[in-house]
Amino acid sequence: MFSIFKSWKDGDEGMAAVEAAMIFPIMLSMLLAIFDLGNGILANQKTIRASQVVADLITRQGIVTDDDIFEAIEAGRLALEPLDSSSYGVDIVSVRFDEDENINILWRETVNMPPAADPYTAVAPLVEANEGVLMVSVRYVYEPLFTAFISNDIEMGEVAFSRGRSSPSISRQ
Repeated sequence: MFSIFKSWKDGDEGMAAVEAAMIFPIMLSMLLAIFDLGNGILANQKTIRASQVVADLITRQGIVTDDDIFEAIEAGRLALEPLDSSSYGVDIVSVRFDEDENINILWRETVNMPPAADPYTAVAPLVEANEGVLMVSVRYVYEPLFTAFISNDIEMGEVAFSRGRSSPSISRQ
């Protein structure tokens, strides 16, 4: 047995086995990191899509009900499929600009996240007299599957702006 081990150690097979044993953990770690990176990019794209879906569904009507709003929020959650949507949060703000271009918040609905930062500052570049805009902020926390020991959860956020299709602003019933 000793002579077999000695001949294996002195040959090229032994050197190849040692090199493979040294490189395999590095290659496996890189593969798993690339997998998590790809899923993180996918999660970010789905977060963007979710904000756009919610904004689009709400701005289809001039007056929305609570059911319309919660259906749009659920559609945003479905846009995240097949990812785990337990960390999905949304903040919807309907804003109206009066004839003097003053900003007035008509209504706001926030689910599973803190309210988004100052909506007045966010919509200020969009001011047009007697118009309005809907601001939808979506938050999603991505939890890496394999590289969680290297990086923490990654919080993603997206803000979508949309104008009403059938009326200048979106009112709530």
